[in-house]
Amino acid sequence: MASTYTARLKLERQASGENSGNWGNLVNYVMNRVDCSVKGYQAANVAGNANVTLTSANSTTNTNDTSTDDQVHNAILEFTGALTANIHVFTDAVETKYTLFNNTSGSYTLTFANTGHAANGVALKQGAKTLIYSTASAIVDVMGDLGDIVSTSITPGSIKFADNAGINDAAGNEQVIFSQTASAVNYLDITNSGTGNPPSITAGGSDANVSLNLIVQGSGTLQANSAAIKVAGKETIFVPAQAMFGTTTNGADAQAVETTATRPEMKVLDFDPSTIEYAQFSIAMPKSWDEGVITFQAFWAPSSTNTGNALIGLQGVSVANDATSDVTFDTAIDVTDAGTGTLEDVLVSPVSANVTVKAAAADTYTYFQVARNASAGGDTFTGDVRLLGIKLFYTTDAANDA
Repeated sequence: MASTYTARLKLERQASGENSGNWGNLVNYVMNRVDCSVKGYQAANVAGNANVTLTSANSTTNTNDTSTDDQVHNAILEFTGALTANIHVFTDAVETKYTLFNNTSGSYTLTFANTGHAANGVALKQGAKTLIYSTASAIVDVMGDLGDIVSTSITPGSIKFADNAGINDAAGNEQVIFSQTASAVNYLDITNSGTGNPPSITAGGSDANVSLNLIVQGSGTLQANSAAIKVAGKETIFVPAQAMFGTTTNGADAQAVETTATRPEMKVLDFDPSTIEYAQFSIAMPKSWDEGVITFQAFWAPSSTNTGNALIGLQGVSVANDATSDVTFDTAIDVTDAGTGTLEDVLVSPVSANVTVKAAAADTYTYFQVARNASAGGDTFTGDVRLLGIKLFYTTDAANDA
């Protein structure tokens, strides 16, 4: 009668009277197989884009060391190589257990499964080690079912995560991901609290000043209690024509333009089509202003049905406390906008190029001068430009003026 083999480890069961004179060798093969299944280690190169079936053989074909023993019957398996696609690694469809290490590279998924049961496998996280057992038709990740781990003696740095690894929820979905920076010196400190006090999230580290950078994805917003949080960035100030005045020399004329009685009436500054005229306004720029360049839009109404282009310019200068106002403006920047051919339309120009404010400083008194560049060849609008106001765009580097 021929030998038979066990289902799980494929150990040879010799028939009565068989293999006379060779029992010693065969028993040694069996013992080597048992040794491998208890403490054996194998590294399997699974590089590429193809599924891999681990080698598996009966004990009679095996030699007597773990380096050449077949892969399936080792207790510890390490998968190596660069993946170029998502792959499955298949083991025998028998009851067993393994310690597994997914030491592959490439941003692809390695799923460990029983032969013939690909859908019941377990995806192994790259760079991670885990314990699994097989039911013959499904792989179960023991580490995923351990539940809460409680320690009273965790020291700083004793828990480590691989880059872009972290904590999953009960369903296996990513909940917290940790990403690393080379030679990091700053960190996040999360502290709980007692009754009546809020917990805190604090930036710490070896730097003297450490900011906290919260980054949203795409067009998302930073929120607290489901309401958007105000953050530093672009802000606007609208200055109506009523808050401006024509300069003493070549000043624009202040006018009131009635549309129809009891309907909106336009308070404007009229800028001549043939002579450069000016108007000014002043602002104490916010303390949160980053003192950088600004941009603007001109709001205006045409005084005629002409459809030519109007050139409206802006320039600025800041004056500090106890400093003279007898200073020159920086270079004027023009914005071009065309008439629509309709009287009393409200027109909004494109946003201008960057305007440099001379001696720019936050929390100072800043003068602005508006002009129509009527003598420039590009200004072809034949009527008066009726300025309704100027919208300023500036950037802040703080959420408020504290």
